[in-house]
Amino acid sequence: MEIERKFLVTHIPDNIESYPHSEIEQGYLCMEPVVRIRKKDNDYILTYKSKGLLKRSEHEFPLSKQAYEHMLTKIDGNKITKTRYRIPTDHELTIELDVFHENLEGLVMAEVEFPSEEDALEYEGPDWFEDEVTFDRRYQNNNLANK
Repeated sequence: MEIERKFLVTHIPDNIESYPHSEIEQGYLCMEPVVRIRKKDNDYILTYKSKGLLKRSEHEFPLSKQAYEHMLTKIDGNKITKTRYRIPTDHELTIELDVFHENLEGLVMAEVEFPSEEDALEYEGPDWFEDEVTFDRRYQNNNLANK
């Protein structure tokens, strides 16, 4: 089960390059339910996500590079590319800061995953978080692929 909140970010922390990060590209084979393929550095993954905004089920399966490249030709919408920075917090959580590239250049979003809905609802992010977009479907990555 994935429980996460999302926030827009307009001011990236100054020391962002000091945090671990990955280069990600992904595409969507189906929008409902969400079926995504992703290349994260040198790993290839097929992901199924159920409906939901704050909480939804998520299942991941490994792919070969060849399978990923074949399926990439069949995606709906645009391929999404982004750099994901992993920033630890004082609350034993990790902020995943996504800096988007190509057709989404300029968009920066932070996601935080939680062990429970209660923890998610009680969370107050750092002051560099802007508007929360958890419940705004326009900011789901599968919808961003259509921009």
